[in-house]
Amino acid sequence: MEKFWQKQSLKNKDLNIKLFITDIDGVWTDGGMYYSENGDELKKFHTGDSAGILFLKIINIKTAIVTGERTKIVEKRARKLSIDDIYLGVKNKVSVANDLKKKYKLKWNEIAFIGDDINDILLFRKVGLSACPSSAEDYIKKEVDWVLSKKGGEGVFREFVQKFLVERNQLTFVINKYLESIKNEESSYYTS
Repeated sequence: MEKFWQKQSLKNKDLNIKLFITDIDGVWTDGGMYYSENGDELKKFHTGDSAGILFLKIINIKTAIVTGERTKIVEKRARKLSIDDIYLGVKNKVSVANDLKKKYKLKWNEIAFIGDDINDILLFRKVGLSACPSSAEDYIKKEVDWVLSKKGGEGVFREFVQKFLVERNQLTFVINKYLESIKNEESSYYTS
């Protein structure tokens, strides 16, 4: 069984991506809402997704979180990983992505996006590369370029980045660059 499902051939895709945008709930998390006895909201993030951010930093690709949720938990995680742009409480993801496109002087085909639900469909239709976790609904899977093998909360963002790097023949380069920085004790990359 093939690990990745593709809606269309990547031979027709320009993989000159300069910005990765990610949703959070259902992508970095399993989409569940957890509450403490005191009513505090809790989220469980898959630490492997931080390697996806690390890999993108190594090749100077910008990162952004664009999510409908407005929680300090997400903001704290994003700041810990030095994600370039953080947008919480977003209703219109295309509008925010358009602002990012202008900010970084990009074209739509230079933006990648991973999401998992109905509020992501319009942005899937705009960007140059789109993906969703295997846990997304079937009607979401029909909208994206890649349906990844992992579910939300299982490291699917990292899988998206690694698949992208494999398609661009850069995964080995990125891994070696990271290992070299550790060997030389010059690593400014943070991975958890």
